[in-house]
Amino acid sequence: SLLKPCTVRKKALLGVALAILVPLTGYLIVDHYGKNVVHIPPYFIAEKVDTVIRDGKMTFDTVYHQVKDFTLTNQLGEKVKPADVRNRILVVDFFFTSCPSICPTLTAHMKMVQEAFGNAKNDSVIQILSFSVDPERDTVQTLKKYADKHNIDPKNWWLLTGSKKEIYDLARNEFFVNAVQGNGGPDDFIHTEKFVIIDKDRHIRGYYNGLDTNEVRRMVNDIAVLHIAKDKKRPGLLKRLFSSGN
Repeated sequence: SLLKPCTVRKKALLGVALAILVPLTGYLIVDHYGKNVVHIPPYFIAEKVDTVIRDGKMTFDTVYHQVKDFTLTNQLGEKVKPADVRNRILVVDFFFTSCPSICPTLTAHMKMVQEAFGNAKNDSVIQILSFSVDPERDTVQTLKKYADKHNIDPKNWWLLTGSKKEIYDLARNEFFVNAVQGNGGPDDFIHTEKFVIIDKDRHIRGYYNGLDTNEVRRMVNDIAVLHIAKDKKRPGLLKRLFSSGN
């Protein structure tokens, strides 16, 4: 029985060591080797191809869609825009508070995403943007009540309302979650299970089925990779640590 506390302490220390080592190892692999080893989420929605002359040779650069800035109102009645959180990865979905079908599941799964990045160290990694597709009924007060019911922290999760025309235009022409044409009028309606991630440069980097927990886990992994993905213009962590200081 005297060995039990020692065994427990060893297991606890091992757990702490693994908790530190696993993320650090992942960081070093991504930081040092970049996309040669770790799958980096691709870019979506190519808009044009530019011809570029480099070292006397003609090359072609694909230009990908960048989500424009916009201003809507969150559950606290604040006017907010993506530029307010420019260093965060955006996680986007579309819902409405009175939805009895897919929205409760989408909200529960998005809550998992928030909790995955919810501690003090990671709470600035993402900003969740949940757009109401029924903004006339989803007033600030309604959104606040919904947020309180689901324990949604506004620090990194905004429920957004505003002009229906603007929200529907964003859904179709900025986030590309709906292929059916519409004008945001009274008879227009968008209902989608898609989650979308937008990187810090506002490029679309992934679409996921928000009803599928495996897809949600994949999205969380992709967010983590994008957050620590190697900046080609910046030396890797190992080089920075062991450089001569030149």
